[in-house]
Amino acid sequence: MTVAFRPRPSVVRRDYGLYAYERALARRGLTPIAGVDEAGRGACAGPLVVAAVILRKPIEGLGDSKLLTPAVRERLHDLILATAHVGVVVIPPEVIDARGLHKCNVAGMRRAVARLACDPGYILTDGFPVPGLPAPSLAVWKGDQVAACVAAASIVAKVTRDRLMAALDEEFPLYGFAEHKGYVTPQHRLALETHGPCPHHRYSFVTVARGMGENEMGAGVA
Repeated sequence: MTVAFRPRPSVVRRDYGLYAYERALARRGLTPIAGVDEAGRGACAGPLVVAAVILRKPIEGLGDSKLLTPAVRERLHDLILATAHVGVVVIPPEVIDARGLHKCNVAGMRRAVARLACDPGYILTDGFPVPGLPAPSLAVWKGDQVAACVAAASIVAKVTRDRLMAALDEEFPLYGFAEHKGYVTPQHRLALETHGPCPHHRYSFVTVARGMGENEMGAGVA
């Protein structure tokens, strides 16, 4: 009688810190390991940016991009690009309006992984599962706080997007994009009410629709 072999489950050790998932997967031979995250999901203006990262060596100071100072994010961003495999996808607002935010997010994650210079053996995604990836994957709750490769992807995505929003601020200075990065703030709401949206706003989002004085332009999340 043939008995099917079932590998023992890997143990994620807390004392390994941010590299616990990577080390547990590496012990099972599931390498290289890619982390995927996005920036701009909750904004009502500007693009959605998705990044995939395979770390080739440990990087000190990695963490959730939202919890790091801008100067630290910028330094880590440049270090990640210099030492890791990175794939980045930028999805403009008009595509988000046409296809929907979640569909764009999922498709962006697939495309970011496809842009990596090497094929991953396993993929960690932040928050929710992504079907259609080219390797086994796991959705990790608050992945940017518990997995180094996801934290690296969050930093790349956020810095890339922040730089794009700073450039948009020079083109459309009335909205304060350099300060709030397209997210909904009192300042941003007032600018929308005063000037209406610009071409880089997401017209399917409720906040933008209200800024135009139209209450039913479609369901949004802002």
